[in-house]
Amino acid sequence: MNLRIKSLEQILATAEGKSLHRSLGAFQLMMLGIGAIIGTGIFVLTAEAAQKAGPAMMISFVIAGFVCAVAALCYAEMASMIPVSGSAYTYTYAIMGEAIAWIVGWALILEYAISASTVAVGWSGYMVGLLRHLHQLLLFLPDLIVPAQWVNGPWNGGLINVPALLISLLIAWLLVIGTKESARVNAVLVSIKIVALGAFILLSVPVMHAENFHPFVPNGYIGKLGVGAAAASIFFAYVGFDAVSTAAEETRNPHRNIPIGLLGSLAICTVCYLLVAMSAIGSVGAQPVVGSAGQALGAGSMELAAACSGLHQLACSNEPLAYVLRQIHWPQIGNLLGLAAGLAFTKWC
Repeated sequence: MNLRIKSLEQILATAEGKSLHRSLGAFQLMMLGIGAIIGTGIFVLTAEAAQKAGPAMMISFVIAGFVCAVAALCYAEMASMIPVSGSAYTYTYAIMGEAIAWIVGWALILEYAISASTVAVGWSGYMVGLLRHLHQLLLFLPDLIVPAQWVNGPWNGGLINVPALLISLLIAWLLVIGTKESARVNAVLVSIKIVALGAFILLSVPVMHAENFHPFVPNGYIGKLGVGAAAASIFFAYVGFDAVSTAAEETRNPHRNIPIGLLGSLAICTVCYLLVAMSAIGSVGAQPVVGSAGQALGAGSMELAAACSGLHQLACSNEPLAYVLRQIHWPQIGNLLGLAAGLAFTKWC
């Protein structure tokens, strides 16, 4: 095994040769982190979290945020010590050597591959829901119903998720031919996400009912279903906070600004996620779907897919936030939120 390790002096000397201008402050880093974190997770995972933890998914968001904060402190320490690009790969190379860094690099690739797959499935759910309500959005277009076997995977009673496959191939093709995302386009997509979530909160809070929060912990705290399981899934909603550390080489005073950017963006996103979860729970309820014998059904299982057939519950929706708005009699805004989610998802596919 190759245990070659680059010294801190060598890494810093290499970075100095790139001559990147250090222009980012704490505020810019926080905005970068918020843009990287807020996205697919909150749009998609609300339904899965409802099935696992019910209203107690609010606790799951806090747990996942705390775990990410602990990891963020580690990133902040490393980014302050080694203020260059490369993030986890560079830090591992400097401390554990090339072989371990190689493993970490491939682990990151696997993480982003899984993330892209999840995003593609989420995009599919919102786009298929939008097609089913085209007439409400544009009066001159008919509603389109896509057969279930072509929008669900084998574990959900279908054959293949064709829209998810198509958007993945489309984005891959764009990347291959050299399409580059500008900072302006990125800012627009981030703004769309934030406006969509803000509108969701403003419209849902006034119709909240306290009884929708009871029972608060229907599946307990540990096990395959429960608060802990939901927190493990919700962790995905925070993926991207490490993007702040990749900008260390372009940050002024990284010892101060990197920790502020990491922890600040996590805190803001956690509050936003809690408001969205609270609004969804209070407005339409978030109780898990149970089987004929009253048993809890696993999230993403074929049993859940069968039980959800014809059932209108948050845990059954492939487009949970748009579903909530339609249920509280804001169908047009729900359709627009679905469109906004689809546009925002395209960035991450």
